Formats: sequence, structure tokens, C-alpha cells
Amino acid sequence: MAQVATPRRTLLHGQSWGAGVAAKGAEMYPDRYDAVLLSSGVLAGGTRAYDMRLDLRVVYQHLCHNHPLPSEPAYPLWMGLPEGAKLTRAQLEARAKDCLGLGLPVAQRTPDQRQRLKTLVDVLRLPERAVMGHLVWATWHFQDIALHRTGGGNVFGNIGVRYQGSADDEALNAQVLRYATDPAAVARFAADTDPNGRINVPVLSVHGIGDLTAFVEMDHQFAATMAAAGNASRLVQTFTTDAEHSYLADPVYPALVDALLAWVDAGDKPTPPSVAARCTALEARFGPGCRFVPDYRPAPLDTRTYPRQRH
Repeated sequence: MAQVATPRRTLLHGQSWGAGVAAKGAEMYPDRYDAVLLSSGVLAGGTRAYDMRLDLRVVYQHLCHNHPLPSEPAYPLWMGLPEGAKLTRAQLEARAKDCLGLGLPVAQRTPDQRQRLKTLVDVLRLPERAVMGHLVWATWHFQDIALHRTGGGNVFGNIGVRYQGSADDEALNAQVLRYATDPAAVARFAADTDPNGRINVPVLSVHGIGDLTAFVEMDHQFAATMAAAGNASRLVQTFTTDAEHSYLADPVYPALVDALLAWVDAGDKPTPPSVAARCTALEARFGPGCRFVPDYRPAPLDTRTYPRQRH
């Protein structure tokens, strides 16, 4: 370590689920970081971020009856897969192709496949291109959570959800599988994954408005969490027109880091317009890609996912 200088400033950066980890890290170690940068963050906490994926599993099973197949052992869908299950991604993709026509040209889909897929995307309010990815996460990610994070208890429930958008919502709501959460499991998972907003350093975030992996409405939930902890003034949120989740554009990140350092070093708190201006100024060096929308504000998360009973 003798060759490594003591840093003048230490910024904590998290991307996607890592943004939630960074928020928790800043809460746990309040004196270790000078500021926090969160990009494309899963910032609603684990107990709320994946509600839609349970909805996807129950609506998919209602329509397709093949995950699990009737010949396979039944299990609660919030579990993702039971321990020891041998299902592969290729096999799951084949099932979704058989039921929904995913992966087939539209002209090659049967009328039943087209209708089932339309019902799924209309009820879930999720574009077709995002269905398979979320179905995969709602399988193996859910399995990991159930087996290794919650002591086997359920943290994903859909009691009280009123699904809408199908040709027969009454039948859909009467027939989908329903699951109640385990309060002890929810508390355990929340303690591990849900931000509490007690961050005592500047926090700057960026999120693409069209992100289909981590919905931008999660940022509304995070802002409410920071405000409830009395730290609304320590958070500045910025948004871009991007639909990407993993990487936005080259000039975006230096603009955010510059803005954070100016906030820490000089007390120059950024605003969405000032971050956008910094980004534009850096395009000559880093290339184009600044797509900030300074006046954008995300809607509440419950406008993107269905409200439900919570313990």
C-alpha cells in the first residue's frame, strides 16, 4: 500500500442493483465516503423492486401453464424454482416460444400465441422485448432469494392486486395464483436490501427514463425515502431520455463526477440543468451523448406496478 496515495476524495458509485448496494453502504459507513453517485439504480429496495416479476410469473402461468409444466412438481411461484430444479434458460425460452411465440416473427405466431402475448404485455404494461429477461430473473433470481436470502420465507406477494388489461379481467383476477408474504422474511430482506435514507453526504443520481430493467419510478420511491429520513436536501436526481440500463453515454459520467466534486469541495450544489450543461460542455472531449431532461420528475412506483397489500 506504500505505492498508493491517500485519496483526496472518495466517491461511492453503484450501478443497477449496485446502486442499492451503494446506498446501503453509505448508510452503514457514514464516515467513509465523501459523496455517492447512483446510476440506473434499483433504489426501491428489494421488497418493492420485484413486485412486477411476481405479477409476471402468475399471469404467465395463468396463460401458459408451462412454468411449471403440469407434469412437474408444483411449487409457489415466488420461489422462482425449487431447490435442485434442472430447468435451463434454453428450456424456459422454448416454453415461452411455444406459449407466446417469443422469438418467432409475428407472421409465424398462431392467433392463440398472439392473443396470449398481447394479454401478458397489456396486463403487465411491459413491452414484448422485455418479457423474457424479466421472466428469467423471476425464475433464477427469485430462486436465489428464496434459498439464500430470506430463510425460505416469501417476500413477494400479490394479495390485493387488481390486474387490468385482459379481455376478461374478472376471470383473470379470480384465477391467478395468489401469495401472501411472510412478515419475518420481509423484515429480514428489507434490513438487507431496503435503503433507509440515512445518508449524510451528497447523493447524485442519473436514470434513463425508458429503462425497462429498473423502472425510473423507483427513483420516486428513493426520493421519498431520503425525505422521510430528513435528507431530501442531500439528494439531486437527474434523468435522461435513454432506454438503456447498463450504460448511458461517455460524457454523462464525467459530468456527474465533476458536479459531485464541486458540491463536496465548494458547496456548489448541482441542479438538473447545471448537470446537463456540464455534460454538453464535455461533449467536445468525450463525444456526443448528453440527453438530460432537466424538468423530468418520475411518477410514484405504484403507477408502474400494481399496488398490493403490505405488512
